[in-house]
Amino acid sequence: MRRAATGFGIMIAVFAAYGVSLYHHSPAPANALSGRRILYYIDPMHPSYKSDKPGIAPDCGMQLQPVWENPDHQSAAKETKLPAAAVQVDGDTQRLIGLMLARAERTSEVDKIEAVGRVAAEDNRMYKINSGVDGFVRETFQDSTGTVVEKNQKLASVYAPEFLAAASGFLAANERVPGSVTPEGTRSIQNYTDRLRNLGMSEPQIKRVAATRQIPESVDIVAPANGVVLARNVSAGQHFEHDMVLYQIADLTKIWVVAEVDQADQPYLRPGYVAEVRIRDSGSKLPARVTESLPESDAAAGTLKLRLEADNPRLSLRPNMLVDVAFAVRRPPAVTVPVDALVDSGTRSRVYVARENGIFEPREVETGWRHGDRVQITSGIRPGEQVVTNATFLIDSESRLRSIPAPAEP
Repeated sequence: MRRAATGFGIMIAVFAAYGVSLYHHSPAPANALSGRRILYYIDPMHPSYKSDKPGIAPDCGMQLQPVWENPDHQSAAKETKLPAAAVQVDGDTQRLIGLMLARAERTSEVDKIEAVGRVAAEDNRMYKINSGVDGFVRETFQDSTGTVVEKNQKLASVYAPEFLAAASGFLAANERVPGSVTPEGTRSIQNYTDRLRNLGMSEPQIKRVAATRQIPESVDIVAPANGVVLARNVSAGQHFEHDMVLYQIADLTKIWVVAEVDQADQPYLRPGYVAEVRIRDSGSKLPARVTESLPESDAAAGTLKLRLEADNPRLSLRPNMLVDVAFAVRRPPAVTVPVDALVDSGTRSRVYVARENGIFEPREVETGWRHGDRVQITSGIRPGEQVVTNATFLIDSESRLRSIPAPAEP
């Protein structure tokens, strides 16, 4: 840290010695070799400290460095009245410090907005298998969490007395109508069919009972759709109660990706906009589309949660997986300058605008989006104006020095 500070002081001293400083103070002794006068002395480690006499810096014990006048530069300064905190640099010094300029331009950028997304199952593709009765589990079959299952695949067999009673009534209703089906018989069969279905018996097993005319010893719990087992709450020999969720299965061929983006980016991310989702572990990519759902706002963080929908035919995306989401958007035309031209203090930003006679004027600006090496300027500068992009640090340091009042003459 001390070495960096020393380097900073040396740069300022060199910068000032080549005639960038434009303060006008009381005459000082002339340099016998060049005929130049010493304007004042500065602390090489803390250039804001000035003295009209040579000596030792009070804070670091280093020799104070002289700041010489430049006759050519001084005469130019007399001809041109400098704005407050402006800096005037002659051509030789500009080349010495590598000063470069760039023009403020009105451009339209294609920006890439990146965000982190979390995969979620679509709520209309989630299935919960509930129990309509009390009972216990006889067996389970390939029902581990994460297992891919097909519709009507057997997951478990359970026993419950209520099933037996309903199945008996169902068979009796079918026996009463051996040939022709009366309206009363049809209603009776339908009532018992609905009873079995509501208790949790699957359609294939109901048809099997009707075909075999046998009361089943157990009831099959089957997958209601193709999907992945997200939750399994039963095991062999376990007792379960009425309304208990036995399994949770999701069809993951279509999924949601919830991405968190900056609120300022919302106007560019309308419903229907296509983004790119990248899977972190494999690096594979797939498209996703912003849905019509309203985004969730987080006022404290200044972010929005957008919901995107994506096809997932290979089931490579699973719930709660983190993915990277990229949106390629075209920004509207705006005034931009290179990022290197910006001096950002954290609370304020400014650039140095080139004027005639080597004068560089500080200009407070308001910034917007950043893309690559360009930053949007929403106010404070006009298209066509030139700003400092290299040696900005030296120009800013001298400008700040110029803002410090000169020491009073003795």
